[in-house]
Amino acid sequence: MHLEDLQKQICEKYNSKYIPLDGREMVAFAMQSLGQQPIYAVRIYLEKEENVSWFIHCGEYSSASDFYQAMHVSHLQEYLPKILPYLALEQGFHVIIDKHGYEDVWLNPIVE
Repeated sequence: MHLEDLQKQICEKYNSKYIPLDGREMVAFAMQSLGQQPIYAVRIYLEKEENVSWFIHCGEYSSASDFYQAMHVSHLQEYLPKILPYLALEQGFHVIIDKHGYEDVWLNPIVE
């Protein structure tokens, strides 16, 4: 199944609008957390002049100012392809998945 079809299926499953990212858009990814479990992702509402709506990390969260690094969403195909089907969920969605098939997806509409 193509990625776009998977994304539409996930959006339908969770009653979300389908809002895909194009490959040039940026996400914030905690690269140093790669390989840890589970995978966490949240899509925030963008403010003026912001261009990163997804924040993604693996394992434990850190409040360190350099925890997340911006990267083009296209690079996730190499580093974290398992999260790609979820990245068309609308703003306010949270995702937790792991390598064993665990999946928790919910909408928190006040995330800004």
